[in-house]
Amino acid sequence: MSKIRLIPYEIDEIYESTTEVPEGVHLIQAPDAWEEAEQGKGNVIAIIDTGCQTDHPDLKDRIVGGRNFTDDYNGDENNYEDNNGHGTHVAGTVAASPVQDNGVYGVAPSADLLIIKVLSEDGSGEYQWIIDGIHYAIDWEGKNGEKVRAISMSLGGPTDIPELYEAVKRAVDEKISVVCAAGNEGDDRHDTNEHGYPGAYNEVIQVGAINFKKEIAPFSNSNDEIDVVAPGVNILSTYLEGKYAKLSGTSMATPHVSGALALVANISEKQFNRRLTEAELYAQLVRRTVPLGYPKSAEGNGLLALDILNQFERLFQSFTQTYKSVSSDKIRPAIKRS
Repeated sequence: MSKIRLIPYEIDEIYESTTEVPEGVHLIQAPDAWEEAEQGKGNVIAIIDTGCQTDHPDLKDRIVGGRNFTDDYNGDENNYEDNNGHGTHVAGTVAASPVQDNGVYGVAPSADLLIIKVLSEDGSGEYQWIIDGIHYAIDWEGKNGEKVRAISMSLGGPTDIPELYEAVKRAVDEKISVVCAAGNEGDDRHDTNEHGYPGAYNEVIQVGAINFKKEIAPFSNSNDEIDVVAPGVNILSTYLEGKYAKLSGTSMATPHVSGALALVANISEKQFNRRLTEAELYAQLVRRTVPLGYPKSAEGNGLLALDILNQFERLFQSFTQTYKSVSSDKIRPAIKRS
């Protein structure tokens, strides 16, 4: 059986320090939703990847547990440190929370992270490791009864494995959203299909990548299962050795959506006063998208815009107030010409 691998990505630049809300986090309007969503507090996002630098200043307070399913570190299941860099970057985009005056913000800086290492230092892993990692995320329970809200997977392979599909379906049945990168095999044509698994499964939320000009990245896969797009070019986030880096790929777009689910869950479940099913949470996520004008095979429902419903509401209120103001004025009767 072939191995599963990281979705290919590019390291654009590495920084010793930084202080900012990354442009990608701004582009999906996450800061505008933070207050209403309590920054995603109370939600656990499972990062199924290469592990994570657990003592990174921006991440150490967000990590609530983890497991290593690879052969790295002599197979020590309790050592889920990142020896690649990819997983640390993904984790930061989901939930980085800066300390004092240095660091970056993730999409949901008060959400918690469950780190599941299923890929080795070289970025590859056995399909069974990923399958076991998904089941671990489903079965995991925190000390206060917490359960995983979403699984983030920026990995893929060419083979549709039945056991992988069954694991994904089980997660969805357990009210856990599964967010997957579309892949970077795109040919910059939207009428051709490029598939990778688990991203191509209908049950997952498959994420394509755009740049900061809101253009589809030329490397982003297109197919009829794309659900949304998010920033995936020159994305700033946490990196190894307590540093920061800008990376590009659909791998970088995916955690924007995973973090967004924590925000959307908190906002929506306050309104419904109950825990939403995976399908209901997906519907609430899609309500907060804006079409960019590309075919559905490239952008799905469009770009995440987490504050768009509030913007519509403010616009409607402004329109209503203006209408009432005009209606309340005395209208002078028309004078007919004789």
